[in-house]
Amino acid sequence: MQTIRGFRDILPEHIALWQKVEKEATQLFSAFGYKEIRIPILEKTQLFARSIGEATDIVEKEMYTFPDRKGDKLTLRPEATASIVRSYVQHKMYATDPIRKFFMIGPMFRRERPQKGRYRQFYQIDAEVFGIESAYIDSELIFLLNELFKRLGLTGLSAHINSLGCPECRPGFQKNLLDLLESQKDKLCDNCLNRMNKNPLRTLDCKVQGCRDALKDAPCTIDHLCDDCSDHFNTVKQTLKKQGVDFIVDKSLVRGLDYYTRTAWEIQTTTLGAQSALAGGGRYDGLVKEIGGPQTPGIGFAIGFDRLVEVLEQIETAPKPNPLDLFVVCLGKDAMEKGYHWSCELNQKNIRTDIDFRGKSLKALMKRANKLDAEYVLIVGENELHDNAIILRNMQTKEQKTFSVETLIDELTKIFKI
Repeated sequence: MQTIRGFRDILPEHIALWQKVEKEATQLFSAFGYKEIRIPILEKTQLFARSIGEATDIVEKEMYTFPDRKGDKLTLRPEATASIVRSYVQHKMYATDPIRKFFMIGPMFRRERPQKGRYRQFYQIDAEVFGIESAYIDSELIFLLNELFKRLGLTGLSAHINSLGCPECRPGFQKNLLDLLESQKDKLCDNCLNRMNKNPLRTLDCKVQGCRDALKDAPCTIDHLCDDCSDHFNTVKQTLKKQGVDFIVDKSLVRGLDYYTRTAWEIQTTTLGAQSALAGGGRYDGLVKEIGGPQTPGIGFAIGFDRLVEVLEQIETAPKPNPLDLFVVCLGKDAMEKGYHWSCELNQKNIRTDIDFRGKSLKALMKRANKLDAEYVLIVGENELHDNAIILRNMQTKEQKTFSVETLIDELTKIFKI
């Protein structure tokens, strides 16, 4: 049996780097007042169709959707924002305090073409903020991402930012864009032809070279901003500049989901030589109302966890899992009984202890201790029990000490400073 195409196991020898990223993210987000939230993997399909947009590739082609036994259509979550908004609305969090900051870490599912750094089950680190319209929260989220990546050792960071406008200023832009699309219809791919009337902004996100060439002179959202959106975007730029965050105003940057408004961004790094996008986000001021809540501003980002780990693996040696403090070598039936109980008691005290139950020879068990990178070995044999002299061996210095059965646990607790 093999894993499903596009799915993978993350093995114990690789997990330490994942845990390092999770720890750094959790500490930093918590310091900025973000609270962890855990959301279901399965949601009603309509949630994503309504929030992400019927005309998006995610909804049209990539979602894992199926009927349950009652015929209700369910979908494995392809992204986290819609689910977190749904939770915010369902539990009426806005009634007690409309301002909320959340983060979550977990798997998402999209049936894309598998390739390096892209999987059908992939992981994201996600942050969302509700109830704050100020441009300073846009800057905070971009600053937060930049700080996290710096703490993880990434260099060459830059934020690509753009403003997508709002319902007040977007119609003028869309009219100009539609005029251009109409004049270039014969050069557009089928997807872009389908998007023209449903979601013309998505055509600017097309990766087909023919479409990119045809739309190279397309209008930019940033050139059609109303006064409020222009002021908002200027505040974001000025704040980032004062914070020392490198950014580029990227007029071609659009987001692939329908719900984005105003500020949109990607964080890119040149750590590996070529630019690589590690995270993206933006503002979605109408999404809470679209899902059934009151008019509430919202903004958030998602980090591609898989891609981030792959980049980190290229620039640093993955941290080793926690080494073994103590390996218990048991020689004989009575020794095994004693060693087993000591091992459990020591593990209860957070002294990382392991034991081999197979009854192997001393030589084989010492090899096992070396393989497990144990700091100490406790040798418990029939002779040691008879003489009441249990041997503790330091595997680095080769120094040995003996302890009585009665004082063993207390002495080991002192050695490991528990």
